[in-house]
Amino acid sequence: MRAYLLLPVLFLLASCIVVPRTEVIYDPQCQIQFKQMRFDVLEGSGSGAGLNCRTSADCLGSLVLIGGVSAASAVISGSIVIVGNTIYWLEKQGRCLAGPPATLPDAGQAPKS
Repeated sequence: MRAYLLLPVLFLLASCIVVPRTEVIYDPQCQIQFKQMRFDVLEGSGSGAGLNCRTSADCLGSLVLIGGVSAASAVISGSIVIVGNTIYWLEKQGRCLAGPPATLPDAGQAPKS
């Protein structure tokens, strides 16, 4: 009986996969563009709708496996986002401290001495 109570919960957990996504953001204070990572949830990707179950034990086993894949995708994607955002934050801090890029003189101007 408990297996039937877990089936809807496992089906909902198995209905999405989490993937990292990188976006470019402009910081007006530093006048630079920097990258930031976020999560995207692909709903229905791990859905168990196509399961071919003969017994409730087959369905439960399949849904547990799909739920495990969904959980693993969240853990792996979370690790990628944390490491990526740390690297992008360090890069942003270095570029922000350096200030905006200097402009080059026109080709017709003599260099200042």
